[in-house]
Amino acid sequence: MKKVFNRRREGKTDYGKRIKLLSGGIPRIVFRRTNRYIIAQYVISKEAKDAIEIGLTSKNLEKYGWPKEMEGSLKSITAAYLTGFLMGKKILKEKKEKPIFDIGMTSSTHKTRPYAFLKGLIDAGLKLSHDAKIFPEANRIKGEHMKEDFSSSFEKIKLNIEKEQNGRED
Repeated sequence: MKKVFNRRREGKTDYGKRIKLLSGGIPRIVFRRTNRYIIAQYVISKEAKDAIEIGLTSKNLEKYGWPKEMEGSLKSITAAYLTGFLMGKKILKEKKEKPIFDIGMTSSTHKTRPYAFLKGLIDAGLKLSHDAKIFPEANRIKGEHMKEDFSSSFEKIKLNIEKEQNGRED
């Protein structure tokens, strides 16, 4: 009987993909989604051991003006984009090395949360290779599809992130 590692059996790790990512020696931006939040991490691997240099969740968006009544939407496409935007600004501010994008075992379906997150990273100023066809439409990213139109809050949150990360207090 073939031995299967626990994390493979549980659907948590694709070891073939992980070895390819680690052999490059390039830092990774790891995207994960839970039932409540989007998790983003800037990870450096040395000798197959991961070290998280920057980590944040979509819950951090509350600091930038995410409305309390929309707390259940912290895993939405809009939250994914803004979390990516925040992560991108933090990476640029701390002058970290250019990373590669790692969605792990998340299914790679176009116009979904991982690609909204990637769009946020790119809009923040990171130069990552991509195909624009994979991104969700702008109205979905801004939250116009939500129960309540979120676009005004979206712009305010994005501006607050830029102000803080650029060190301005206008």
